[in-house]
Amino acid sequence: MPPPAVVENGGNTGDPRILRCVCLKAVGLRRKLCCKREGSMLASVLARNWWAFVIRGLLAVLFGLIALFLPGVTMLSLVLVFAAYAFADGIFAIVGAVRAVRAHDRWGLLILEGVVDILAALAAVTLPGLTVVVFVTLLAVWALLTGGLMLSAAFKVDADHGRWWMVLGGAVSILYGLALFIAPLIGALVLTWWIGAYALVFGVAMLFLAFRLRAKVAGLVTT
Repeated sequence: MPPPAVVENGGNTGDPRILRCVCLKAVGLRRKLCCKREGSMLASVLARNWWAFVIRGLLAVLFGLIALFLPGVTMLSLVLVFAAYAFADGIFAIVGAVRAVRAHDRWGLLILEGVVDILAALAAVTLPGLTVVVFVTLLAVWALLTGGLMLSAAFKVDADHGRWWMVLGGAVSILYGLALFIAPLIGALVLTWWIGAYALVFGVAMLFLAFRLRAKVAGLVTT
């Protein structure tokens, strides 16, 4: 009669169920470590492009101030100012994200946000006979799309890299888009107030995000 199998640590090491459980745990741990490492690398790449968020924040603040204090605002001037802002914001959103996209495809969310900005600017300029209702609808769609994309990108950034400022920017955009959908028949004057307030809050959030990213870059350099 052959000798009984040796049992170590109170279990049968040849049990396929135990081996499968160990393998699954090892794969899960490796994936978590991989994701964490990739997230840190991407956040550092984004931090090195902090200047793009400064420009986006300044553009938003400038656009908000123009919308609030421009005397005798007309529908045409409002459309042109929005188109100029959205186009410039889209360009710098793409520039600020392109290096991160080279590191990982998921950063295409930020490039897609820039593309949406540019398309909204072109639509605002080229649509014939743009009425207040059509312009409000365009603004609502633009705000919802860009806000959703920024919110999705925010959770790929570490909290200490300014994640919550990105969350604030995305959330403000989404709330602004929903408000426009709820009340599309607002006058041009009220619309300028809404646009100005939204742009100021969004711009301040981008500026705080930029300086948070800059602080991380300074920390990387000193270490």
